[in-house]
Amino acid sequence: MAYLRNGRNVLRQIVKDTNIHSSGGSDRMMNPLIYASQGVRFRHLEVILTTSVDKLGKAGETVKVAPGYFRNHLMPKLLAVPNIDKYAYLIKEHRKNSLLEVEEEVEEVKVVAAVSEEAKQKAYQKAAKILDNARLVLRRPIDLKKFRARATKEDPIELKSPVTTEDIVAEVARQLSVQILPENVHLPSPLLTVGEYEVTLRLPKSISLPPGKVQWTLKVKIRAA
Repeated sequence: MAYLRNGRNVLRQIVKDTNIHSSGGSDRMMNPLIYASQGVRFRHLEVILTTSVDKLGKAGETVKVAPGYFRNHLMPKLLAVPNIDKYAYLIKEHRKNSLLEVEEEVEEVKVVAAVSEEAKQKAYQKAAKILDNARLVLRRPIDLKKFRARATKEDPIELKSPVTTEDIVAEVARQLSVQILPENVHLPSPLLTVGEYEVTLRLPKSISLPPGKVQWTLKVKIRAA
């Protein structure tokens, strides 16, 4: 893209310069449109492609085309320039500069990607610590019928509806302002009763665990509403 951009820019400048220079100047370059008219006599013109053209050639290649094709298609779209020494030299120089620009752009992208990855890892580590040190509190309605039917006060208090993985993910976002996915929460079965739980978290292995811990966890407390 950089080569195409510079090739077309130099062609625009060439056309502009040919209109500015005096007609008597010895170093005046031939206007591409005047060059195209010569093809009527020679039947074919040699042109240098400023960008790759399907079924014709690649950028930088010299090809022969019909005068009308150059005049009506290639020239208006700045896809080619006449194969004259001065044009060829300018295109060659701009190609060198364009390749350097492309290399610089690629290098810049790599640096940005590396910084972004490092920033992402720091954000993951910070979020993991918040989850590990926090306690999520959920208030849920209980099943009153079963509550009244309990044999003893030590019997578990069942919830009217279970707490699911999706509930935990939503509450983490609301209470702790941390975005996690359902697959980050290891909950073999929904939570059915009031009480305190320690839910296992499945976080990327690249996030280092604190000393003494073997896995990331989230403390969850469910209270009767």
